[in-house]
Amino acid sequence: MTEVQGSCSARFEPLRDVLAERLGADHELGACLAVIIDGECEVDLWGGWADPERTTPWAEDTITNVWSSTKTMVALIALMLVDRGELDPYAKVARYWPEFGAAGKGDIEVRHLLSHTSGVSSWAQPVTVADLYDWERSTALLAAQEPWWEPGTASGYHALNMGHLVGEVVRRITGLRPGEFLAREVTGPLGADFHIGLDPVHFPRVSNVVPPPPLPMDLAALGMDSVAVRTFTNPPPNAEYAWTEEWRRADIGAANGHGNARSIARIQSAISHGGETGGIRLLSPATIERIFDKQSDGVDLALGEHLRFGIGYGLPTPVTTAELPDGRICFWGGWGGSMVVNDLDRRMTFVYVMNKMSPGILGSANSKAYLTSLYSLLR
Repeated sequence: MTEVQGSCSARFEPLRDVLAERLGADHELGACLAVIIDGECEVDLWGGWADPERTTPWAEDTITNVWSSTKTMVALIALMLVDRGELDPYAKVARYWPEFGAAGKGDIEVRHLLSHTSGVSSWAQPVTVADLYDWERSTALLAAQEPWWEPGTASGYHALNMGHLVGEVVRRITGLRPGEFLAREVTGPLGADFHIGLDPVHFPRVSNVVPPPPLPMDLAALGMDSVAVRTFTNPPPNAEYAWTEEWRRADIGAANGHGNARSIARIQSAISHGGETGGIRLLSPATIERIFDKQSDGVDLALGEHLRFGIGYGLPTPVTTAELPDGRICFWGGWGGSMVVNDLDRRMTFVYVMNKMSPGILGSANSKAYLTSLYSLLR
C-alpha cells in the first residue's frame, strides 16, 4: 500500500487507508485531503507524486491548480462584502458596475451572478485564453453582451467567467480584483497558502495538473447555439493552460486558484463554523444563511445535470451528490475532481485536491470515495 504522509485523528484512520488504496491503484497520482471539525484539523493527509514521471513526491507544501474550487473563494469574498453592508445580493449589478446594464442586462441582480443564473455563462464574442488574462478587456466584453436566457429562470454554469463577473463587482466596490482582495483580507491574515494570481516565487512548489480525457460533448447533437456549447467552447477547455506562467499569474477567480486541501479547508471552514476561522471572523451567521436562499433547482443549461444553487455555492441534490447526507451543506468542486464541502450541521469542512484530473466537470469517483468514507465514520 502506498505510504500517506500527514496527521489524522484515530477515528479517521480509515480515510488514510482509502487515500493510500487509491494512490496505489493509480486512481490518483498525487493528492491531499483535509477535514476540519469543530475548529480542529482532524485530517491533514497527502501522498503520491507531484509529477507524472514520479520523480518528485507530493510534499506538505505542494500546491496545484484547483480549477472551479476557486469559485468558493470568490463566493466567500462577495459574502464578506455583503456582511459589511457594502454589497446587496438583491441589488442590480448595474448599481455597482453601470456598464453591465447594457444590452438588456439592466435587471440582472448580484445574486444571479453568484448562482449562475444571470444568462451570461461565457463570452459572446470569440475569445482566446489570452483575453481572460486581460481584466479590462474581458470584463468590458461581458458588460457589452446580451444574456442568453431570461436571468433568474435557470442556471447555466458560469464556468470560466464567474470570477470576472463577480470580481468586477468586487473591484468596483473595493478597488481590488478578487485575488488582491483575497490576499489582503483573507489569506494574508490567516496565513493560508492559497492564491488567485500566483507569484512566481511559488512556481517551484506547483504540481502541474495531468489533463483528463476530452469532455464528452456532442456539438452536433447539442447545437452550436446551445448554452452548453457556447459556454464550453469559448475558449475551448485545455488543462495545459494551467502549466503556463500567464495562467498562473492571472486573476481568473473561476478557475486558476492554486492551493492544497489544508489551505482551502482553513479558509472555507469559516462557512461551517459560524463565520470564524483561525481566530478571525470573516462572516456573521446571518450572512452565511444567505447561501441557502435557493436560486435554482433544475437541469443546468450548461452542464446538463440537475443542480441546485444557493447564493455563491451549490446545494446537494439526490442525483448529483448522493454521497452527501441531508442537512445544511453547501459545496462546489473543480474540473477533474477537486472538492470543497461545508457541512454546517456538523461544523465540518472537507477538502480534496489532486493533480491527476478525472473525467467530467463536477466530482469524481475519487471524491465520492473519500466523502463516502468520511460520512460513514461520522455516524
